[in-house]
Amino acid sequence: MKNSGAFALQRGVAAVEFALIIVFLLILVAGIVEFGRAFWYYDALTKATRDGARMLSIADRDTFSTGSFIGDAKARVVQSANLANLKPILDAAQVTVDCLDDSFGEIACGSAGGAPANVRVSITGYSIDIGGMIPFLSPSGGDPTVFSGVALAPQTTMRYMN
Repeated sequence: MKNSGAFALQRGVAAVEFALIIVFLLILVAGIVEFGRAFWYYDALTKATRDGARMLSIADRDTFSTGSFIGDAKARVVQSANLANLKPILDAAQVTVDCLDDSFGEIACGSAGGAPANVRVSITGYSIDIGGMIPFLSPSGGDPTVFSGVALAPQTTMRYMN
């Protein structure tokens, strides 16, 4: 009988140890998931700015003289980003298109001088909440405002090729 009591005690100790360790493992997994989501969103936004910049870098020179390309490029960026199922969704007001000269200084898009030397597409004002999917990750006991508003601001600059 002494052996069976020691065996039951050993199983009980293992269960207590497991209960203590599982909490930390779950927090670790939740952190990995949340930061993985943040990297996924940043990558999707970066790819969207690249799509918009690529579209502008091969646009016809006449497009730059009329200035109609800015709305088209913003629409391309918004569509590409939102296809990645971002929450919150990206809005066209958060997309900026800049025309740049040879020294990467900003110039007016659609100016009388024709096409720019470079184009830059950037996203501003987009933020996500870390812990939004798994609220117990927050050290405040589920208060989502602790890690809220992590800004993601990717940009892509490409040389104008036409």
